[in-house]
Amino acid sequence: MEEKFLLEMKEITKEFPGVKALDKVTIQIKESSVHALMGENGAGKSTLMKCLFGIYKKDHGEITFCGKRINFNSPKEALDNGVSMVHQELNQVLQRNVMDNIWLGRYPQKGFFIDEKKMYDDTKKIFDELDIAIDPKKKVEKLSVSEMQMLEIAKAVSYDSKIIVMDEPTSSLTEKEVSHLFKIINKLRDRGCGIIYISHKMEEILEIADEVTVMRDGKWISTDNSKDLTTDIIINMMVGRDLSERFPLKTNVPKEVILEIKDFTAKEQPSFKNINFKLRKGEILGIAGLVGAKRTEIVESIFGMREREKGVIILDGKIVTNKNPHEAIKNGFALVTEERRSTGIFAGLDITFNSIISNLDKYQGAGHFLDDKKMKKDTEWVIDSMSVKTPTQKTHIGSLSGGNQQKVIIGKWLLTNPEILMLDEPTRGIDVGAKFEIYQLMNELAKKDKGIIIISSEMPELMGTTDRILVMSNGRIADIVDTSKTTQEEIMTLSAKFL
Repeated sequence: MEEKFLLEMKEITKEFPGVKALDKVTIQIKESSVHALMGENGAGKSTLMKCLFGIYKKDHGEITFCGKRINFNSPKEALDNGVSMVHQELNQVLQRNVMDNIWLGRYPQKGFFIDEKKMYDDTKKIFDELDIAIDPKKKVEKLSVSEMQMLEIAKAVSYDSKIIVMDEPTSSLTEKEVSHLFKIINKLRDRGCGIIYISHKMEEILEIADEVTVMRDGKWISTDNSKDLTTDIIINMMVGRDLSERFPLKTNVPKEVILEIKDFTAKEQPSFKNINFKLRKGEILGIAGLVGAKRTEIVESIFGMREREKGVIILDGKIVTNKNPHEAIKNGFALVTEERRSTGIFAGLDITFNSIISNLDKYQGAGHFLDDKKMKKDTEWVIDSMSVKTPTQKTHIGSLSGGNQQKVIIGKWLLTNPEILMLDEPTRGIDVGAKFEIYQLMNELAKKDKGIIIISSEMPELMGTTDRILVMSNGRIADIVDTSKTTQEEIMTLSAKFL
């Protein structure tokens, strides 16, 4: 008997100017199953899902959903017909509250007015069912990134969808929150939903998925039962080569102190208090901690993005103030921010603009005009050195995959030739091949006596890339440990020290 599928996408092809994003890709999703979709950045995963969701119009192929041929012309049409998508980049109305964001465009009405009580009750019912502890009346701008992610998942569930696409849903979640998400996914699977799960995290995929489809360079490579796969097999199919080591061999040698942070305390409380640490030349210092530990706030304060009540920054033996990011850049600091879509890129502008924007003074030619030749040369360096997949320099950065956007951001900061490079979740939503390249880059910079600080929620990443790890707990330093002498268990214990 021919097996029936909840969703079939057959021989889907999609071309953009200068690039064939999808080349006859076929994927079949069963009812009550989790189907993982894997591949390197630029492999076509998100493009395929956007063709399903009505964001892009496919060039060729056919889509069958619940036995009927469909061709959604907009996300609204997809949502109304039982297909929802939790996007990798969160796009929410920050000034409105949680329940407004969930029911936007479909508010329950009482006569001519919005039925606020029903909206609250319906939101609370979904949150209770999914065990989400967020106040429906709380403003979205007050939520943490992980809470925003949970809000998006609840919104998808609110449509009573039969197919839910989750694009990197755990990229900003802690281990505890990932466990909670998996409980939600299992509930949805038991309800008969088909979940399409896009992720680069191998261990997660093998834990939660029933089937795994691998794509490479816009083509379908393989679909297998997850129980027949291993991390090495998946990586080999994704990159088309063996990648036996997930982290490069560390060859950097920490030297004398380059940066000292003394008595750092945030102006707005509750936040971080009395933060003291030193960073050496050629050292990679990790910052670990649970969500809410105030890791991001520390690096943003060093970079001049946040006011501090007190605290001193000493760079190469001299006090620097870093009152704002512009001053911090002049002093040799660079920060790759956590939320690349909102604070890292100008999505509607091209790669050239996004590559040179942090270093504009360098490109001033005669008569205060910008030197096009110099800008083109440096943008080419960013694309080549970071292996950015793009048709041209003039491509809008917002049309690139998340991983390629991140590569441009890192390249942009390298053009400023920083002494201190701070990276906040730099490999979030990035495939194993690109991660390896970023780790190698960190090593190379450390070998050139740069000081590097990396914040990561992925414990293996911190253990595999750093020399020391500063562990934050509830705005305070729990301890600073040597990476070679610590364990994941010790770091987790320290993370909960002041809770």
